[in-house]
Amino acid sequence: MNINQSLEILDIVKVLVPAVLAFIIGILITPFWTKFLYKKEMWKKSAKTVAVDGSSTPIFNQLHKDRETKTPRLGGVIIWVSASIVIVGLWIFGQIFSQSFFSKLDFLSRSQTWIPLFALIVGAIVGLIDDVLEIRGSLNYKAGGLSLKKRLLLVGLLGLFCGWWFYTKLDVSTIGIPFFGDVFVGWLLIPIFVIVVVAVYSGGVIDGLDGLSGGVFSIIFSTYGIIAFSQNQINLAAFCAALVGSILAFLWFNIPPARFYMTETGSMALTVTLAVVAFMTDSLGGGHGVLLLPIIALPLLITTASVILQVLSKKIRGKKILLVAPLHHHFEAIGWPAYKVTMRYWVVSIITAGFGLILAFLGQIK
Repeated sequence: MNINQSLEILDIVKVLVPAVLAFIIGILITPFWTKFLYKKEMWKKSAKTVAVDGSSTPIFNQLHKDRETKTPRLGGVIIWVSASIVIVGLWIFGQIFSQSFFSKLDFLSRSQTWIPLFALIVGAIVGLIDDVLEIRGSLNYKAGGLSLKKRLLLVGLLGLFCGWWFYTKLDVSTIGIPFFGDVFVGWLLIPIFVIVVVAVYSGGVIDGLDGLSGGVFSIIFSTYGIIAFSQNQINLAAFCAALVGSILAFLWFNIPPARFYMTETGSMALTVTLAVVAFMTDSLGGGHGVLLLPIIALPLLITTASVILQVLSKKIRGKKILLVAPLHHHFEAIGWPAYKVTMRYWVVSIITAGFGLILAFLGQIK
């Protein structure tokens, strides 16, 4: 085995180890977290939910009256905590044993993983606050949590900071277009970043059925991990792998019947991080991560579009186009079992991710 082959194998190991460790840690900490959630009754006390436009949602409430209560929220904590433990833990071991194998597994770096980790933690904390407020608000049988405007504002501010970091600290000023190369956008990268972060975050409403969001997000991050690896961004690929491992640990307990729900602390953390990863695999990595995002994350896009179209239709036409939005709840309303909706979303995610990978690889051919 020559030196190049050894280095390639080491890179593969560096990516796979975080995934396995994050999964194991997630599985180990879940019983303790679950016990806490049930002991403190961290669930909504009322199934009543309102739509984005503030209107009532009788069909949704009827479908989910037994699921919204008695099942804890905050399951997303498992994802970002287990991933963070792996990321920081391998960094600590790498510092202590600097001349050992552990130092080669450390993937926390300024150029590739600082900003995604920052987005993950900030998104998780903001989402955690929203979840706690939601639970407390439901004690009085009313909608709680941060309003949509406040959440969008906070996500937008996070996107503003990340966009500024990319433009000023990482010297990114272009957007990759498949088969055409990089297009200079200059300082406009910052507002573009904000728009993408907010748009991807809006896809977090896919967290509505047992196992749905976990399966979709694991596929999306696996795809971007492969793209990052192909760009030789090994640290970023390892970061994505750690997230995939932690998401799969969450999914193990979230498949029907769900032990808990991901909710905002998980969906906000993952969506804002996904937007950052998409930019990391764009011109910075010699690829087209941003414009491939609508393809790779098509289920998120469709979910968001279904809500927007539903609201616009009610305001303009005075009637709905779906029985209930988002789209996955419409399928429930017409009689599809929840597990069938979930598994078909997984299938669609795999197909769109594969198509995105094809375009990503073809775009890298010079």
